[in-house]
Amino acid sequence: MNKFLESLENGKVLVADGATGTNLQLRGIKPGTPPEDLVMDDPDTVLGLAADFVEAGSDIILTCTFGGTRLRMKDSRYHERAPEVNERAAELARQAASRRQGVLVAGSMGPTGALLKPFGPLTPEEVTAAYAEQARALSEGGVDLLLIETMFAFEETDAAFEGARSVSDLPIVVSFSYDRAAATMMGAKPVDVVKRYQEKGAALVGANCGTTLENMEKIIAQYAETAPDFPLWAKPNAGLPRMDVETDTAIYDITPEEMGAFAQKYVALGARVVGGCCGSTPAHVAGIVKAVKGN
Repeated sequence: MNKFLESLENGKVLVADGATGTNLQLRGIKPGTPPEDLVMDDPDTVLGLAADFVEAGSDIILTCTFGGTRLRMKDSRYHERAPEVNERAAELARQAASRRQGVLVAGSMGPTGALLKPFGPLTPEEVTAAYAEQARALSEGGVDLLLIETMFAFEETDAAFEGARSVSDLPIVVSFSYDRAAATMMGAKPVDVVKRYQEKGAALVGANCGTTLENMEKIIAQYAETAPDFPLWAKPNAGLPRMDVETDTAIYDITPEEMGAFAQKYVALGARVVGGCCGSTPAHVAGIVKAVKGN
């Protein structure tokens, strides 16, 4: 059995990692630099961040491929090498995961950055093909599951799911981002999200990014009410950021203890994987681990 599915079958609560982008910024990534470029240009920084999450207690770490579709990498000098970037990112994550027994790797697949017709320029066929290409490369790189994350529209998520499933038998997690209270910017609601992707065969459905920890609790509760006993994924930001005008950087004030306390609430509602998104550092992950595992 797949190691991720085996862990779920055993009733384990798994802790995912924290943020990629905001932590890379703290480590000196230049504004405007796609994190995926670092996979080729500065792999030691990517590996170091992943290793810090493993050290903090993460059971699942994500690949540095959130923007790794060919469509989103159109302005990267590695645009024509998108599969190579994704496969290499998976290998780096596997290398970090090997530092502690049992750590799993999720292949991160984020939005393409453009809307599908009639709202935007992309066709379902080209979006499906782009995600299929990414999913194949991540699978070949050795990930344990595929994570379609920070989604907001059914049309793009359906294309991502179809593309991933067409090239891989790995478990697929679908995670939406709700930035309009309990709805996405395109109007998708938790009740419809969990029904739709449970029926399509997702291993977990969940939410990431978004607004506040309290709002994430409401979303997970709606998922749980709609699909009782279905395993859920919760990976919120470390609260809403405030801007430091002197440094022009976003500051996240939520403490590791607060992240841990809310992770406990998500688990009580049915979350089987908890972690952090924007602003979540290895210290936040350690706080979640302490809260949900007692260590």
